[in-house]
Amino acid sequence: MQNPNNTLWIKSPLATLDPACAGGVVVRGNTIVELVAKGNTPGHQIDDTFDAGEHVLLPGLINAHHHFYQTLTRAHPVALNKELFSWLTSLYPVWAKLQPEMVEVSTQIALSELLLSGCTTANDHHYLFPQGLEQAIDIQVEQSRKLGVRVHLTRGSMSLGKDQGGLPPQSTVQTEEVILADSERLIERYHDHADGAMVRVALAPCSPFSVSGELMKASAELAEKHDVQLHTHLAETHDETEFCQRMFGMRPVDYLESVGWLNRRTWLAHGIHFNEEEIARLGKAGVGISHCPSSNMLLASGMCPTLALEAAGCPVGIGVDGSASNDASNMILEVRQALLLQRLRYGAKKITHQKVLDWATQGSAACLGRGDIGEIAVGKQADLALFRLDDIQFAGAGDPLAALVLCGAQRADRVMVAGQWRVSGGAIQGLDIEALKARQRELAAQLR
Repeated sequence: MQNPNNTLWIKSPLATLDPACAGGVVVRGNTIVELVAKGNTPGHQIDDTFDAGEHVLLPGLINAHHHFYQTLTRAHPVALNKELFSWLTSLYPVWAKLQPEMVEVSTQIALSELLLSGCTTANDHHYLFPQGLEQAIDIQVEQSRKLGVRVHLTRGSMSLGKDQGGLPPQSTVQTEEVILADSERLIERYHDHADGAMVRVALAPCSPFSVSGELMKASAELAEKHDVQLHTHLAETHDETEFCQRMFGMRPVDYLESVGWLNRRTWLAHGIHFNEEEIARLGKAGVGISHCPSSNMLLASGMCPTLALEAAGCPVGIGVDGSASNDASNMILEVRQALLLQRLRYGAKKITHQKVLDWATQGSAACLGRGDIGEIAVGKQADLALFRLDDIQFAGAGDPLAALVLCGAQRADRVMVAGQWRVSGGAIQGLDIEALKARQRELAAQLR
């Protein structure tokens, strides 16, 4: 562990996202205290030095949307080659069998995979609370603390089961009274409003097709009361738009406004099927959008209009989404996917490697309502990811920063969260990863 009283110089990286720190970054405690210009030495007295001459240095990547438990059902046989609604209805009965240890181990797996890919802050959207799984968020908090990863955990919910016209089976839904009471409990117990917070809680009714309008409104009121954020899936597929029109008599963005969610407290997963007028309204309200490229491609959902949303005023971040609709939890690979997919829409000149890295750092931080992470700057949290370019796919590469994205980096060599090295030499400190993978395989087999 890095001594919190020591001052560390991460010296002369091979490349950085910001030329202002070409000579390195100085860290004391959990904070960045100095950026060093190229060829200069620090003004601070240095206790320790790490030579980053063979590393590309990035702000820690920030995952703005995920479902940790879905690492148990990657490439599940019942869900192959399906689009969203049929994919969900195939998997809901499987997920209804989740048990506490499954949440514990799948959370460890998801956070470990993210951490190894350079991710230092992760959002999770957990919305399944079948009988016996009422403490799912508590389990996630415990696991995040063990691994030292910064998390934004959302208390998800489903109240609209098949009997009420929704998609989920009744065994996976809860009453609105239970949902709201547990949401308040979790906020009061775990949410940290302070800069440098390692745990924050948000409220996240799952989607328009799995909760009632009354729960959406009550969640917005509770979020306002406790000054926490709101999150949900929205405008992911045309099926969802048709559902909203049939169930509520309006399109998804109109529905969002009708329940009090069209404001800066809200960030949305996917955000694909908006018209121009809706994009303008979302931008004016400052609603954030987590772009999930791999999931959108795998489920054939569509392509998020990222640049139009950004130009309108929406923060745009990147999320790996659930491992069952991506089948990976790798943030640096998701950055590459965002670049490739968005170039199809906007072209190579507008979608650069710098642009997608900005989405995965500052953009995701803005979605989560964080001003203390997402960039390498004095006073910001010391969340850093360092990548080597010595794997075979980088042989012959020119620009190191571009190579990181274009050549397909997969694993960080070192990752720092809040001033502490959590990954060193491509391995997570203090974790028996082989034993963890073996137990995950055993638990996943119980869900087939």
